[in-house]
Amino acid sequence: MTKKQLPAAPVGRPCAGITCEPLPSALERWNGGIRAAASDDNTISVFDVIGRDYWDEGVTAKRIAGALRSMNGADVTVNINSPGGDMFEGLAIYNLLREYEGKVTVKVLGIAASAASVIAMAGDEIQIGRGAFFMIHNCWIVAMGNRHDFAELADYLKPFDSAMADIYAARSSLDVDTVAKLMDAESYIGGSDAVEKGLADSLLSADAVSDGDDSPAAALRKLDALLAKSNTPRSERRRLIKSLTGGTPGATPEHEGTPSAASEIKPETLAELNAALSSLVSARK
Repeated sequence: MTKKQLPAAPVGRPCAGITCEPLPSALERWNGGIRAAASDDNTISVFDVIGRDYWDEGVTAKRIAGALRSMNGADVTVNINSPGGDMFEGLAIYNLLREYEGKVTVKVLGIAASAASVIAMAGDEIQIGRGAFFMIHNCWIVAMGNRHDFAELADYLKPFDSAMADIYAARSSLDVDTVAKLMDAESYIGGSDAVEKGLADSLLSADAVSDGDDSPAAALRKLDALLAKSNTPRSERRRLIKSLTGGTPGATPEHEGTPSAASEIKPETLAELNAALSSLVSARK
């Protein structure tokens, strides 16, 4: 099917106090080193969290819009390996790709989780690696307030869950009720299963994917998730990571929205800390 046949996604967000972050389970499964074996000028890489993150990085609708404008309507390939993030930003990026005049080919190289899975649906053609995954679930946000605030927020999120279910159902061979159950269960759908369900059109050849180690920026986000699992408050997590890196993990985004890693971050140090934190989380279970 063509992307023009897909439903448009709703836009907007409840308020500035609502934030979206990748699920810790998605971050744990994300290998930030996975890249495309080859790319060209008409390629957009979605290799980071969706939306602007704590370090002022991430893949945003503004960056994607700029990249698409530079394509001038030519066919474009969108390579995805992302743990998700800001659902509202993901829906906005989905709309941009859906409305783009050229053909959009989506290639899921590692994982397209949460908001990234919605973005992936906006392809005229969707390809996925044999070892890659989609992860679909209901809206997941971080919020503060009293019981009345949360009751109102739950009602506000229902249309977004319904809209995502409609998008997955329109793109696949699944009915909306089946999709809703998969979203309720926070489902990871592997390459072959995704093709069978109609969420992807075909499998990528093995030589289309380059499998590397996690980037320092990806490792930092995994560390943040591990600290969260050990019930470390967000403010303390940010302080510890800032102390580790001496600042931000990367300050110069590439033209397609993929952040670079700061040179002072030593991967071996991150690996050691990652192992130590994993042991800490396991001990607390």
